[in-house]
Amino acid sequence: MALSGSPLTLIHRPASITERLNIATLFPMAQPLEVELGSGDGSFLAQYAARHSKHNFIGVERLHGRLRKLDRKGLRAGLKNLRLLRIEASYVIEYLLPYDSVRALHVYFPDPWPKRKHRKNRLVNDHFTRVCCRTLEPGGIVHLRTDDTDYFTHMTAAFGANPGFCAVAMPEELIAIVTDFEREFNKQGVVTLRAAYQREYSGRVAGSFQQGI
Repeated sequence: MALSGSPLTLIHRPASITERLNIATLFPMAQPLEVELGSGDGSFLAQYAARHSKHNFIGVERLHGRLRKLDRKGLRAGLKNLRLLRIEASYVIEYLLPYDSVRALHVYFPDPWPKRKHRKNRLVNDHFTRVCCRTLEPGGIVHLRTDDTDYFTHMTAAFGANPGFCAVAMPEELIAIVTDFEREFNKQGVVTLRAAYQREYSGRVAGSFQQGI
């Protein structure tokens, strides 16, 4: 993707899905990177990226229709600090994002897979916390939202058990930006459950991955 002029699309198509992204080639300016895993209709990321021009953002979404919707929003707003990837969120964070490269991860309303036999398919689990620990820069934060009480318990238990993270408060400015989906179910009385965890500054969590794997 050319970095000068107005791009025809913000969707980035990696030359390889077996090598980690060269973040410096994706954006016009080197700035702190934030990533949303599962961007949905793009209503959060389009607003947030517009308000934070001094950060770069990557939106990850598997469904092409949703990604195109966010692409149109970003292009209309002239968001030079936004790029999009069409691929599974779990694959991006484990295999494509460089280590120690992300200032913040946003994981909002991932599929709760409510049936017990399907819970193994959930994005957030113990393995996910270890991958986050190597992907976030020291002091980086993962922000979580869900409307599913069981999944929220599952999320907080997983991050609470990882000594590489500590619980922190989610900023009010971030809480105030809601997705269209979130706004609708909040009107129906469904509560948004939120948590945030910061990667500790002192080294990696025991048992984390070796470089290059």
